[in-house]
Amino acid sequence: MMATSSPVCNFGWPAVDFELEDTQGARHSLATLRGPQGLLLMFICNHCPYVKAIIDRLCRDARQVQALGFGVAAIMSNDPADYPEDSFANMQRIARQLDFPFPYLYDATQDVARAYGAVCTPDFFAFNRRLELQYRGRLDASGRLPAAPEVRRELVEAMQLIAETGRGPTDQTASIGCSIKWRA
Repeated sequence: MMATSSPVCNFGWPAVDFELEDTQGARHSLATLRGPQGLLLMFICNHCPYVKAIIDRLCRDARQVQALGFGVAAIMSNDPADYPEDSFANMQRIARQLDFPFPYLYDATQDVARAYGAVCTPDFFAFNRRLELQYRGRLDASGRLPAAPEVRRELVEAMQLIAETGRGPTDQTASIGCSIKWRA
């Protein structure tokens, strides 16, 4: 496993529309996912130790972000042929088991990950109400370790700022995780 970091935020970059199926068979696009304040897209997967380490906090924080008026969705873009733990059936199982409060979308062609420039899991893209990118940072500073009680909830803080001002924080620390597993 090799850790990869996401690039810095390209403020104002417009969200690219897509249509993907979630683990319950529903189709989603930007129009169906966005909330009145904007949208948080998270590229995650089932097998990545970085995602596994934060998944409970990710679900907790997603609920808080939704309460701020943002739509939230997770996208899995890895190639399950090489990573069977990331299969659609396993996506369904994980989403059910962990009671995901957001749609878990399958990017079978990997076109959405390419369009967004996703590089790792987790990789966060937070858009304001005009669907302009405002945050491309991390969940928090804990990485693969258990979070200390006093750890700053950087993603939630950024989403609160975007809800209040339409702009993300100028100081952002890139997310780190496993690289997207591209098809050959």
